[in-house]
Amino acid sequence: MKKPEPPRPGAAGTRQRLHEIIFEADTPAGKLFDVALILSILLSVLVVMLDSVNSLNARFGEIFYLLEWIFTLLFSIEYLLRLSCISRPTAYATSFFGVVDLLSIVPTYLSLFLPGSQYLISIRILRILRVFRVLKLAQYVGEAEHLLRALRASQRKITVFLFAVTTLVIIFGSLIYLVEGEEAGFTNLFEAYYYAIVTLSTVGYGDLTPVTPFGKVLSSIIMVLGYGIIAVPTGIVSVELAHARKLEISTQACPACAAEGHDPDAGFCKHCGTKL
Repeated sequence: MKKPEPPRPGAAGTRQRLHEIIFEADTPAGKLFDVALILSILLSVLVVMLDSVNSLNARFGEIFYLLEWIFTLLFSIEYLLRLSCISRPTAYATSFFGVVDLLSIVPTYLSLFLPGSQYLISIRILRILRVFRVLKLAQYVGEAEHLLRALRASQRKITVFLFAVTTLVIIFGSLIYLVEGEEAGFTNLFEAYYYAIVTLSTVGYGDLTPVTPFGKVLSSIIMVLGYGIIAVPTGIVSVELAHARKLEISTQACPACAAEGHDPDAGFCKHCGTKL
């Protein structure tokens, strides 16, 4: 990987330095920042978990509340710094990590209007995915890209598969509703479709059960089909995984849009064309 260019004087130099610390993990300062961030994320999620325990909430509720706001304010400042140190903040804000970063701070502010919504900040745990970049585990990032390419290649096949499953659910659900009726708890078609989905997926909650002989036969057919259907998406993705080409990638982030996953010898961002 190329050595980072020396910081430029003035505002541009400050932005570049911030980018190296916040988005990169090649420098001691950048690695220290990311490790501190990950520890803060883990602690903030732990605080939310502990706060959900009634006995602990009764004794330490005020402390938990204070800690939640401290972590939220820290993450809010970090989010604003991330937007300020790249030249295309919109690209980062709409990226996966950008959305996750925003969602990790919104619930605490939302709790001022909707009490209890602060527990949604458990989504912060998704930010731990940055640990692969921090620890220089680029091979794991490459495997993630490999899996994503296979899923994208399977998209049309999976769509056709889901359409077929939906058709089966409507057909079998309608038959079950016709055979069983309201006496067995199938008060409408939506209840019957729900039963068909639960049975076809082999989950079987047991809240709705057929009582007529023909209804039991239909249910048995749905169950057998369910076992076969489960293997279809697995096979589709497995084939695409076998055909997908693994690529070596670096963990360098683009200074303009913050995109990652570039080739080790890449000189420009593959998303926006900015020089790396």
